[in-house]
Amino acid sequence: MKALPRETVVDVLEGRLREEIFGGRHPVGSYLPPERQLAGGYGVTRTTLKHAFGRLVQAGLLETRHGVGTRVRDYARLGTADLLPMLVRYSPDWIGELFEVRRSIGSLIAERAALRATEAQRRGLLALLEAVRTAEGGDEAQLADIEVHRALARATGNRVYVLLTNTLFNAYLPVRDALVAPFADSGVAHGRLAPVVAAVVAGDREAAAHAAEAYLAATERIMLEELA
Repeated sequence: MKALPRETVVDVLEGRLREEIFGGRHPVGSYLPPERQLAGGYGVTRTTLKHAFGRLVQAGLLETRHGVGTRVRDYARLGTADLLPMLVRYSPDWIGELFEVRRSIGSLIAERAALRATEAQRRGLLALLEAVRTAEGGDEAQLADIEVHRALARATGNRVYVLLTNTLFNAYLPVRDALVAPFADSGVAHGRLAPVVAAVVAGDREAAAHAAEAYLAATERIMLEELA
C-alpha cells in the first residue's frame, strides 16, 4: 500500500495557479493581480501566496520584479525540461511527445551503452534485469525497469544521458500509476526488456539500438492504450 500524499495549502495554491497559467487565465506576459487582492480571492495569507509564487518562479513559470509585480513568463520559449512534470500533470497530451523523445533517446543510449559499458556495469545490468523478473506486482516491476534504464544511461559514460533519463522519468511521475500496464506481469516485462540488456552485454551496438527501439515502442503502445 502507498501512503496518501498530504497536500498543504501552499501545494493546493501552487496547483491552482499553475492550472490557471496553463489554461490561459493568466496569459504569458501578463502581470498577476496585486498580492493582497490575490490572497484575498484565494482565501490565503500573503505569506502562503509568496511561498506558492516562489515555487512557480523556481519552476520558470513566473518572474517577480521588486516594485513592479509578478509576471507570467514565456515558458514555452524560455522554459526548461523542469516544467515537464507540471505540463504532463496539466494535460496528458504531453505524454505522446514525451514518448517520442523517450524512443529516440532510449535507442541511442542502448547503442552507446553497448559500446562503452564496463564489465562491472554489464554484470550490474543483468542483476537489475533479474530484479524485474522477481518483482512482486506491477508497481515494483515498473520501478525495477526504471533502474535498468538508469543503469543503461550510466553505462554510456555520458552524464548528460543520465540527466536526460532522469528528466524523462520525472516527467511522467505524476501519471505513473496509469502507466503500469506493461509491468503488470513481471515475467512478461522481463522478457520484453531482456533483449535490450542481452545486446548491451554482448557489446552489439546495432542489436542494442534495434532492441531498445522495439521495447520502447511496445511499452509505449500499451501505456497509451491504457491511458485512452
